[in-house]
Amino acid sequence: MKHTEGKFKGHNGLDIYYQYWEPEGDPKAVLLVAHGLAEHGGRYKNLVNYFVPKGYAVWAMDHRGHGKSEGTRSYIEKFDEYLTDLETFFGIVRKEHKTDKIFLVGHSLGGTIATAYMIEHQKDFDGGILSGASLSQTAAVSPVLLAMAGIISALMPRMGVTILDAAALSKDQAVVDAYVNDPLVFRGKIPARMGAELVRMWKTLPEQMPKLKLPMLIMHGADDKLSSPEGS
Repeated sequence: MKHTEGKFKGHNGLDIYYQYWEPEGDPKAVLLVAHGLAEHGGRYKNLVNYFVPKGYAVWAMDHRGHGKSEGTRSYIEKFDEYLTDLETFFGIVRKEHKTDKIFLVGHSLGGTIATAYMIEHQKDFDGGILSGASLSQTAAVSPVLLAMAGIISALMPRMGVTILDAAALSKDQAVVDAYVNDPLVFRGKIPARMGAELVRMWKTLPEQMPKLKLPMLIMHGADDKLSSPEGS
């Protein structure tokens, strides 16, 4: 397989890193991956190693403030910044794959991003795949913190408020260890503004979901402690 890296200018001029893996010959379709909170696109090698040998291309960018992309770690002013970056990235992918089918894949926070984006850009995709998408309130964040998210965000938007529990990522200890030992994974506290914007999406996305008419594959672990299965 062929592996290529690149960068593009995202919202407010930040350098956004991306990479893609291509099969030999023309791909059957393209998987565009939106990764989860605090991680990066390079963590999806299992998906790459499965699909690329079968003839599919896989493209992944590191969201702003994640991985090799610029920006304060796991911080955004507005959720729309993710969507603007994704729109630019999609344009790059479509330029390389003018007639190929493209499926948007979103995991955890990436599932939130993918869902919000697909609702407004359904014509761009042939289908969507959500894995453990963060689409509703989760038990991983205390009700008190959720209630105060907006206030803390307004007063101290960059203040760290919670750390993701790595042990809750998977029952497979090897997966947890790989996450903990990955230097590109952010292990600090998630900023208040990020939390408040995610809470806002949990409140607004459900009423918009009936608009989504694309073929969808939605997967969610019943015991997921980081993203509520109820949202899926």
